[in-house]
Amino acid sequence: MSHTILLVQPGVNPETRTYSDYESINECMEGVCKIYEEHLKRRNPNTPTITYDISQLFDFVDQLSDLSCLVYQKSTNTYAPYNKDWIKEKIYILLRRAAGHTDYDNI
Repeated sequence: MSHTILLVQPGVNPETRTYSDYESINECMEGVCKIYEEHLKRRNPNTPTITYDISQLFDFVDQLSDLSCLVYQKSTNTYAPYNKDWIKEKIYILLRRAAGHTDYDNI
């Protein structure tokens, strides 16, 4: 459980910056997915069920002006920064686990 701060800047205007904090990296990655789902709901208000695949989520992440995480490092009592690529990797792992896949599937 590493306290994680998510920094989001959807547009080029610095005033669009927001942040949220989570108790763990996984909760933060779920938060990124929820941000995308809310974006889809706003764009498709009359669609009862929203579905998407991981490539669409990653395209959304790439289109954000800025997205980064600060993850608490207990050993140094500091926060380490991580970029979009790291976030996408963590989301991929999270969604893979949620789908019931493990690294042992290929053995």
